Amino acid sequence: MQESEVVILRIGHRPERDQRVTTHVGLTARALGAKGMYIAAADKGVVSSIEDVVSRWGGAFFCQDTVKWRSCLRDWKAAGGIVVHLTMYGLNLPDVIGDIKIHKKILVIVGAEKVPGEMYGLADYNVAVTSQPHSEISSLALFLDHYFSGQEFRNEFPGARIRIIPSGKGKQTEEL
Repeated sequence: MQESEVVILRIGHRPERDQRVTTHVGLTARALGAKGMYIAAADKGVVSSIEDVVSRWGGAFFCQDTVKWRSCLRDWKAAGGIVVHLTMYGLNLPDVIGDIKIHKKILVIVGAEKVPGEMYGLADYNVAVTSQPHSEISSLALFLDHYFSGQEFRNEFPGARIRIIPSGKGKQTEEL
């Protein structure tokens, strides 16, 4: 079975306002099975924060800023991938996830404040995680959980220097 390649494209990122949220989009993506994140803005701080997490906690997640989003979409589709745009205006996630799971190369668009209207036409799927305002981080987490069917909880992160030891009480970590 072909391994899935899910990558995030963060658009609308405003470096002066969105560093924390965009960093959390990347951390959520990494933890829940995505391979990397493109940012359609220049923000070396976000890239550095995510690279630091990867160096300590392992895995092969990439983060690249200053990406031209239209070119990214065009190149992704030319390479045989599909584009999933997470928006509260789309079709409900449970109604389309079966169709999306057929695809193994997925670029997930996660917007910030304003998403260009043309995105709705460029995306192969406009997907709503409820039709109410909420966080792009929660939308991404729910989308990835549905896409990977909970298997992301079994992910391993090669090269980790630290890991958590599951515990019912307290915090336990181990240096590797």
